[in-house]
Amino acid sequence: MSRHEINHVLITPVAFTDPPLLNAVGVHEPLALRAIVEVHTVSGLTGLGETYGDAGHLELLKKAAEAVRGASPFDVGRLWSVISGAIGGASRGSQSGLTGLATSGKTIGSVVAPFDSAFYDLQGQILGEPVWSVLGGKHRDRVDFSAYLFYKWATHPGGDEDRWGQALDPDGIVRQAQKMLREYGFKSLKLKGGVFAPDEEAEAIEALRAAFPSLPLRVDPNGAWSVETSVRVGKRLGQTLEYYEDPTMGIKGMSEVARRTGIPMATNMCVVETGHIPEAIRLKAVQVILIDQHYWGGFLPSLNLAALCKTFGIGVSMHSNSHLGISLAGMVHLGAATENLTYALDTHWPWKDESEDVVSTADLQFIEGAIRVPDKPGLGLELDRDALGRLHDKYLASNIRTRNDTGYMKSIEPEYEYVAPRW
Repeated sequence: MSRHEINHVLITPVAFTDPPLLNAVGVHEPLALRAIVEVHTVSGLTGLGETYGDAGHLELLKKAAEAVRGASPFDVGRLWSVISGAIGGASRGSQSGLTGLATSGKTIGSVVAPFDSAFYDLQGQILGEPVWSVLGGKHRDRVDFSAYLFYKWATHPGGDEDRWGQALDPDGIVRQAQKMLREYGFKSLKLKGGVFAPDEEAEAIEALRAAFPSLPLRVDPNGAWSVETSVRVGKRLGQTLEYYEDPTMGIKGMSEVARRTGIPMATNMCVVETGHIPEAIRLKAVQVILIDQHYWGGFLPSLNLAALCKTFGIGVSMHSNSHLGISLAGMVHLGAATENLTYALDTHWPWKDESEDVVSTADLQFIEGAIRVPDKPGLGLELDRDALGRLHDKYLASNIRTRNDTGYMKSIEPEYEYVAPRW
């Protein structure tokens, strides 16, 4: 038995506070779910991964955990085949709150990803090198992030107002952006759309341009608009946008909008596995792909995707979901190791209560909108077991087991229905 052989995997579901952020499928629930994956070796080392915490996903993670026992952390290239064999052709389906195509490949990737993260974390600890070094070296000392703006209520029903307050119109969005820039120093702005009528959201983008004339701007309606609406709004905004993210559903629809507006189209919804790339290239549907280590399968598949994007002249950004510090560290290491990272990364980090985490994030501070790339071995993180226990207790005390933005919205506004496209 190798001293670095994996002999135990621990999976802990956790919950943490989430504001009432509005989106195309509803509104965020009061708690966000994540799963913390600990991969332990015979020698006593622990590698960390973070992933979705939905009930169905937890069951697949348990099957994967059994499959990787006895492996070496350096077997990372075999993870996809080993785990896909263990979970079969499972698909988590289309969950309310997780937008985009639901495919078996995306499901496999989202199960592989936290193990990929933990394996690379272990490799770095064994070698005494940071993850970015194990991935081939860093291309930058700082990784830039973008402000992620949301329409939002002041509070969840019956709750206390959070520090961000209400944002339901262009003025509210501008105030939110001003606060985010003061606190984090971001150098670009992204608005989550698909909430109000498209012209209202276009007004918000125009208000942001007036308030921040030099900052790159993005809008992401999450496929809530038809092709015709996407074209009309795209022509209205013109060169205001750095890129136009998933205004409409599907590769063919995106291709039509790209052809008729000339605006770079970005996606994390219609291209979510490598099999989608040939058609997207053939139809010139996307000019930017948002990598997400959490469903592309981790660091190694994400780097492979970035290399493919470079070959075909496609830009690279990075997608975000509500996340904790392990994911943030992973984004920084991957961002450092990705040569052709063309755009600032998304992050939900400002929306999280920073007192709620399972690791110390002292080395992951935002300075002028960027995080300095850490030099500690592995991910450079140490699990706080007391904090992990508190967030696990919060999970156990809640009745949330699957993210359901639509269901939560309907519990507040019974007449609400998710429709795509809505406009």
